[in-house]
Amino acid sequence: MEKGSANGSSAVKKSPKSSAKKSRGPPQSSVDTFAVQCNDCFKWRTLATEEEFEEYRSKQSEDPFVCSKREGIVCDSPADIEYDSSRTWVMDKPNIPKTPKGFQRVIVLRRDYSKMDVQYVTPDGTRIRAAPGIIAYLKEHPEYNYASPSDFCFTSPKVMSDTIPEHIERKNPGSSIKKPKKSS
Repeated sequence: MEKGSANGSSAVKKSPKSSAKKSRGPPQSSVDTFAVQCNDCFKWRTLATEEEFEEYRSKQSEDPFVCSKREGIVCDSPADIEYDSSRTWVMDKPNIPKTPKGFQRVIVLRRDYSKMDVQYVTPDGTRIRAAPGIIAYLKEHPEYNYASPSDFCFTSPKVMSDTIPEHIERKNPGSSIKKPKKSS
């Protein structure tokens, strides 16, 4: 959803710190803060956990988030966080299903900030990057019969271009088009 739209779910990511070594441990999501926007006052409210964020996001159309759903919060309360360029914001689509128990949805911001990559980590640590992989995994592991391929969404959140740090070199939309060779 675009900035300012009612009830837009948002995952917020700080500018990454450069690292000389790449870790081979469990995948780390680029997201460090989760927030939802009130459908009535449009203020952003931070959430304590990714699970809480997924719960609100999964029901966004049928049960929009409003401030009063949070204990002690009303629309007159100050916003928890402001949409600005102090961090890079990304917006998830509404109604993405909650990640099944035991699985983890990991989203990672590309170095050039062009988009985010979505993958799921299975209970046994397998990383899956596309729907056909989930289908095959669930067929091979009947112990996860509580999960359905429709419980997994590989749609990546939209990186909000107006919050990308200025020092990041942005790709030109037409830069991937090959130029015709000159004949000699």
